[in-house]
Amino acid sequence: MAKVNLSFEEMWQRIISCDRNYDGCFYTAVKTTKIYCRPSCKSRKPKKENVQFYKTKTEAENAGFRACKRCKPDIELAPQEELVSEVISFLTCNYKEVITLESLSLHIGVSPFHLERVFKHVTSESPRTFLEKVRVEKAIHLLKNTDNTNLEISLKTGFKSTSTFYKAFKNSLHTSPSEYRKQWRSSQI
Repeated sequence: MAKVNLSFEEMWQRIISCDRNYDGCFYTAVKTTKIYCRPSCKSRKPKKENVQFYKTKTEAENAGFRACKRCKPDIELAPQEELVSEVISFLTCNYKEVITLESLSLHIGVSPFHLERVFKHVTSESPRTFLEKVRVEKAIHLLKNTDNTNLEISLKTGFKSTSTFYKAFKNSLHTSPSEYRKQWRSSQI
């Protein structure tokens, strides 16, 4: 499974937004109910102080938690959905890496053509477009929570150059990273 490089706060935000893109990257366990869930679970959200995160289902189960009956994190998906879930998990957890369709298909164990066709069929976008969205999402988090420069953010989020970063950011949000940060900070006053 893909490695998880998320802070507690980032994982908390993912479960609050029921982000299915992180399913398989980590599991959320609630101390008071002794239940663990996928990040996308639609169940009522627990208090932050009652939450623990685990990298695998096995870790959560070994810690004494049982699978949620609503999101069923212990049940495997249909083959196409499983493939897409694995790709999404890998891209989401390894967004900083240089990832090509060929390297991704080698990791997943299918041909590049099959991988892209199935991914587009299930998600209506290419793996590359999805990866770009993940990187922009990470950049937004850094713009809001750090004083890193745009260059530092572009490098930390896996963009090969600042021009690629600016273009992806502008295509996604119709504004530059600097303008986004300025608007966000002014809205926090």
